[in-house]
Amino acid sequence: QVQLEESGGGLVQPGGSLRLACEASGTIIGARSMGWYRQTPGAEREHVATVLSHGLTNYTDSVKGRFTVSREGTKNKVYLQMNSLKPEDTAVYYCVLVTTWRNYWGQGTQVTVSS
Repeated sequence: QVQLEESGGGLVQPGGSLRLACEASGTIIGARSMGWYRQTPGAEREHVATVLSHGLTNYTDSVKGRFTVSREGTKNKVYLQMNSLKPEDTAVYYCVLVTTWRNYWGQGTQVTVSS
């Protein structure tokens, strides 16, 4: 059974930084990408950043230049470095592992940007 465990959320002031981490465990077959989504109450979950198996990355426009997604070597571990955080970045952040067969989601970690 595949499980994803996230860490690194918390409370930070505007302009500050946080680093999220996510590690997938279990038997993983056909991994294609790992990434991050976020969700606020009453809104749909939105894509934040993805890193593909061959290393290419993509970001939603609102985080370009501020967030960096990276993957640790061949391990199923992904990071999201978030700099210059804004109040509108406040959300629950979810890690996702995309495989040929299905997507696996983490339980989510709260990020709150507030003074």
